[in-house]
Amino acid sequence: MTRTAVTYSLTRSLARGLEGLPPFRPRLPWLGGDLQTVRNWLVKPKPPIENWPAEPILFDMADDTGDRLGGLLHRPHEDRQRPLIVLVHGLTGSVESSYIRTSAVHLLRAGYPVLRLNLRGSGKLAPRSTQFYHAGRSEDLHRVIGTLDGRLVARGLILVGYSMGGNLILKYLAERGAMAAVMAAASISAPIDLQAAQRRIASARNRLYHRQLLGWMLRERGGGLDPAIRTIIDFDNRIVAPANGFKDALDYYRQCSSAPLLGAIRRPTLIVHAGDDPWIPAAMYREIAWSKHARLLPLIPPSGGHVGFHSSGLSMPWHDAAVLRFLATLS
Repeated sequence: MTRTAVTYSLTRSLARGLEGLPPFRPRLPWLGGDLQTVRNWLVKPKPPIENWPAEPILFDMADDTGDRLGGLLHRPHEDRQRPLIVLVHGLTGSVESSYIRTSAVHLLRAGYPVLRLNLRGSGKLAPRSTQFYHAGRSEDLHRVIGTLDGRLVARGLILVGYSMGGNLILKYLAERGAMAAVMAAASISAPIDLQAAQRRIASARNRLYHRQLLGWMLRERGGGLDPAIRTIIDFDNRIVAPANGFKDALDYYRQCSSAPLLGAIRRPTLIVHAGDDPWIPAAMYREIAWSKHARLLPLIPPSGGHVGFHSSGLSMPWHDAAVLRFLATLS
């Protein structure tokens, strides 16, 4: 069988598994990308993650910093012999982000064990870090995966990343290629072109989002509103780039964007993005020749916002329904 035939067969097989997924239709009154994006901030959902007791886990980064990453492991009420799902949050997020908690609940109900992972310096599970996560710090993810208890991953490991966490897992998968120690992955609303995403969030129509995000980023690093840092690109130039060996923000964006690396991914990967995401231009997804990437399955509905996908007729976010359908194709 030729490589072209193998590519077509794998892509067709993955797509066939999602045939029963209903098309995304926004739930009233959350119409449009902005309302889809801010819905959780306004409603403040409280998914009952407490119904599954959490087991705290610390991951030593072993890089002479003394830094640790923290995670919360949840086991389903009934062991259905399913792989471990690791959930990776986005920028200024944590294991307590509503989208992480919501996805964890639906995965646990479906019988999957779940690890909610805090990236370096985020959340309150681990001691204060000397360093912090960024969109390309895939070596931390590699370290976590490599130090997981073998009993937890005996039936496999699947990564699900949201927003910046999505870019991170795609970069990890591409860098590790056939050696990636996971069976599959899913990315939701990832900024696969970091420079284009920065330009969009800094645009005039997004000035309120930009101000809020920048404030969260500064507070996350333990600082106030530094008058010298007025934009996210200032933050990346003055804080992220020098702390991580990048020449400047543009060099950081270039080295850490996952879009140029997608062809190196060797694991089945679901990629979900909304056409009206107000933060991340859908054009960066539409420009990719998906037919050349056998293991990538893109779902790009016209609407859904940024990590929103609050859908009519579903008891869960549409992206969670898509992930569960995708996972079913792997069994």
